[in-house]
Amino acid sequence: MRHRTFIAVASVVAALAAVVVAVLVLDARAKDHVARGVKVAGVDVGGLTPSQARAKLQADLVTPLQAPIKVNHGSKTWTLSARRAHLTADVDAMVDEAMARSREGNPFGRAIRQATGGAVNARLPAEVSFSRTAVHRLVTRVENSVNRRPVDAKIDYHADSLGQVRSKVGLAVRAQALEDQIDRAVARPGGTRRFVAATRKIHPKVTTKELAKKYPAIIVVDRSNFRLRLFKHLKLAKTYGIAVGQQGLETPAGLYDVQDKQVDPAWHVPNSAWAGSLAGRVIPPGPADPLKARWMGFNGGAGIHGTAEDASIGSAASHGCIRMHVPDVIELYDQVSVGDPVYIA
Repeated sequence: MRHRTFIAVASVVAALAAVVVAVLVLDARAKDHVARGVKVAGVDVGGLTPSQARAKLQADLVTPLQAPIKVNHGSKTWTLSARRAHLTADVDAMVDEAMARSREGNPFGRAIRQATGGAVNARLPAEVSFSRTAVHRLVTRVENSVNRRPVDAKIDYHADSLGQVRSKVGLAVRAQALEDQIDRAVARPGGTRRFVAATRKIHPKVTTKELAKKYPAIIVVDRSNFRLRLFKHLKLAKTYGIAVGQQGLETPAGLYDVQDKQVDPAWHVPNSAWAGSLAGRVIPPGPADPLKARWMGFNGGAGIHGTAEDASIGSAASHGCIRMHVPDVIELYDQVSVGDPVYIA
């Protein structure tokens, strides 16, 4: 009876010893391999030794990330290399984390998992870093090459004609969206490394089509030929003979606008030496007033007015103003408004 009991106990002990040995063997293998189901940045390293896991991560994660980032727009391409992006991957840290997750739990649990083919199902992030400043500089290079300011249509003034500077639509890279896309992709294996720089149009405030509407009337004065030209919606409407300022009191050249309009204006005599005893006085409309019929002021004290001295038309005879025949100045007056340009050449 004792003999049978001893044999039974010995069998149990042997069985337990065998189980312990099996657990130790299986646990040792489990601790020397990455558990099944462990992935790093989508790369499956389950069942591999640390050295095998490092090799696989290098091949499947790090090497693809060395491909340069490329941005295209039209026929142009801008490139950001892994070196300029300061891209680094800590493969050892990724493997260490995979092993740490694999060794969680107790020896018996690890042995059971090893024997049955169980999995941990861990999804670990990549330990990859890069310079966001480098990405920003890449996008800035794209902007500097692609962006262009809109150009407003405007008048190109000449003594005898009007030209036009045509409007142009501007262009701007959608920089923040592009930078965000690249930031998300630089350290992500399997993601795209090529991007298209999306842009938006910037419309000018004044288009070529709108220019004529913006300028219903423009006065152009050709001093050397004693001509005043009226342009209506950028087309020549009529040419008038004029007198301009005499030597020393020249009509001022430049681009002005009609500042005020008056019918039968009084003459506010300038405080100038040439005015003599009249300086500073106000001469009411009448025979003594040289400003006849109409007044269109520009540049402060200068203006366009009618004159009784018809013989002066076609010469440099005034004290800086522009003289016109009375019928002409009346006709011109009704066709211009305050704010219309006056170009003196």
